[in-house]
Amino acid sequence: MEFRYLGNSGLKVSEITYGNWLTHGSQIENDTATACVRAALDAGISSFDTADVYANTVAEQVLGDALRGERRQSLEIFTKVFGPTGPKGHNDTGLSRKHILESIDGSLSRLQTDYVDLYQAHRYDVETPLEETMQAFADVVRQGKALYIGVSEWNATQLRAGHALATDLGIQLISNQPQYSMLWRVIESEVVPAAEELGVSQIVWSPVAQGVLTGKYLPGQAPLNGSRATDAQGGANMIKRWMSEPVLTGVQKLRPIADELGLTMAQLALAWVLAHKNVASAIMGASRPEQVADNAKAAGVHLDADVLTRIDTAVRDLAEFDPRKTTSPEQREA
Repeated sequence: MEFRYLGNSGLKVSEITYGNWLTHGSQIENDTATACVRAALDAGISSFDTADVYANTVAEQVLGDALRGERRQSLEIFTKVFGPTGPKGHNDTGLSRKHILESIDGSLSRLQTDYVDLYQAHRYDVETPLEETMQAFADVVRQGKALYIGVSEWNATQLRAGHALATDLGIQLISNQPQYSMLWRVIESEVVPAAEELGVSQIVWSPVAQGVLTGKYLPGQAPLNGSRATDAQGGANMIKRWMSEPVLTGVQKLRPIADELGLTMAQLALAWVLAHKNVASAIMGASRPEQVADNAKAAGVHLDADVLTRIDTAVRDLAEFDPRKTTSPEQREA
């Protein structure tokens, strides 16, 4: 495993982060989830990402149970706040001071830790003044409940404003967590330049495009039953944008590139996002321990300029680049 600094900070994270968005507490049994976390630790992964909204708080509990007994100083634990949790009442969502201060206590209890290394705003809250949000985050840091602050899916304007307030408050906003892959490149034109200027890293999610970049979905063939593309609760709505014949045909052009490098297509997709200097870590999930061990091998892989050009030739015209598609809710879910 290789490690990188997260933003303009002294905190190092593993190039591969283990995430439990669609698995823990929902898709897989707890014993399997624990086995996947053990496989991550065995592969040298030290960074773990979750959120209170995943499986309505259950994912945090499962991760906390799986990490119990590990040396806390050897781990980087990330969680997030914003989405509706609990009974989903009128104050159970967003980035109000009330919701942030109550949510961090709930997350720490479920994760069975005194602090998280990174506490992230899961989305931008258009209904709460940013000053209120950042002051609450500053108080969380000063109380020792989080070491650093991050955000997720903020656009460049939001990132600049949040970072300026964090600086004024004497806390460090060091990361953004966007979707990023060979097929989803909306952060490249605006978010990444702003982040590089501010000293903010990307921790990217869905680097294998919900599994499409693994090559398992073939043009002209229906997806297998039980795959993510057929699971309405496991990401079928998200993956459908890439299930067209042109995309699936283009993705298959990556197979000979991966084969020449001795990589799986998933490893190639992970190595591709890690080839971008503003990316500190790529989040991967898994439903089986062997997936974790296999995908972790993407850490430290170097893709030379010729390989990157060949990848671009295969799939660039299929990718989404529109920066306006950076996720940002118009209103909270209640």
